[in-house]
Amino acid sequence: MLEFLKILALFVITALAEIVGCYLPWLVLTQGRPRWLLIPAAVSLALFAWLLTLHPGAAGRIYAAYGGVYVAIALLWLWRIDGRAGRAE
Repeated sequence: MLEFLKILALFVITALAEIVGCYLPWLVLTQGRPRWLLIPAAVSLALFAWLLTLHPGAAGRIYAAYGGVYVAIALLWLWRIDGRAGRAE
């Protein structure tokens, strides 16, 4: 059970790093936010790439499970950070 929780936490952190790394440039390009946000975005994407190397496997079910966690985290981000309920506007 502890191993499962460690892997789940790794998936969540990896998903957050990926989302932040993509969200910050989006803010710069579409919302006119300051360009310095590209620095933490690059750091976040580098962290994401490194975190991928820590996952227990590199194919099949591991990435399918990560994909499910990513979608869940992305929906939470949409709701909490963007303030949208996930419906098309």
